[in-house]
Amino acid sequence: MATTTKTTSGFSAAERDAMKERAKELKASNDRAEGEAAVAEKIAGLPEPDRALAQRIHDIVTEAAPTLVPRTYYGMPAYAKDGKVLCFFKPSSKFKMRYSTFGFNDVAQLDDGSMWATEYALTELTDDDAKRIAELVRRAVG
Repeated sequence: MATTTKTTSGFSAAERDAMKERAKELKASNDRAEGEAAVAEKIAGLPEPDRALAQRIHDIVTEAAPTLVPRTYYGMPAYAKDGKVLCFFKPSSKFKMRYSTFGFNDVAQLDDGSMWATEYALTELTDDDAKRIAELVRRAVG
């Protein structure tokens, strides 16, 4: 008698979608215009309040560090330096979290002793928050 074994990957649907997005991103070029268009499309597709937060983050990052190249990273708006993602916006709606986050990858020059923050929770963006993010981005670029 034959038996059928059902296997699962252990990943949620959202995680599988993110991996598929990442595979597409790795095949995409590092063209700035293409990256800008991809980020604009992702931001436009977000529900509120994520859309407003993502747009404000985009404006802050592109003003603070115009040399960073916009692109997507696991389907999220991100900004790269020398082809490597430096910072990214993770919308709360993507993983059904209670807050969005703005984070940095290991290429960011944020080292501060033996321990430092690499991701920040966001529920809104005040002017002071925007200044702090701009400062962090400039520092991260090096």
